[in-house]
Amino acid sequence: MTRLVPVWVLMAVLTTAAATSAENDEVPVALDFKMKMLDGKDVSLDKYRGHVVLIVNVASECGLTPQYKQLQALHEKYVQQGLAIVAFPCNQFGGQEPGTAAEIRKFCSVNYGVEFDIFDKVAVNGDGACDLYKHLTKLKTKPTGSGKISWNFEKFVLDRSGKVIGRFAPRTKPDAPKVTRMLEAAIADK
Repeated sequence: MTRLVPVWVLMAVLTTAAATSAENDEVPVALDFKMKMLDGKDVSLDKYRGHVVLIVNVASECGLTPQYKQLQALHEKYVQQGLAIVAFPCNQFGGQEPGTAAEIRKFCSVNYGVEFDIFDKVAVNGDGACDLYKHLTKLKTKPTGSGKISWNFEKFVLDRSGKVIGRFAPRTKPDAPKVTRMLEAAIADK
């Protein structure tokens, strides 16, 4: 004897399956933002899906500005393996990024040969912080934890799925062993 399944049971099963499928296809929250590039074009961070991403707030007139050199070296070493370095100039710390978009681009190119993506200037703390940084600073990410950005050159590492897996203090150099170990592990995890 064939037993009929009530329509409401079938609808519940289909709705649950559709929701699960949609969740799996969604952009991870850290990549679910549109940001403006230095050239003024809006770009969805979803373009970095499938890459290991190193997000850094940067400044041209900071004592830590030489970290651009290490960031560019990481870019050159790992870009073909799926690393994307994403820089966000910020003028919130001692006014150390006063330049225009054109001045920032020229400074990075002339002084450090930067080839990785640089976005438009953003605020990373306070009421005026961009949504990306509001999200990043809420996360309890090791080793630094949650909370405000402490200074220029704070770093966030995202795995290939867009999950934030690491946060490093500004004085931690981009090529420090603990950073490169995390990047290499995430790159190897395909």
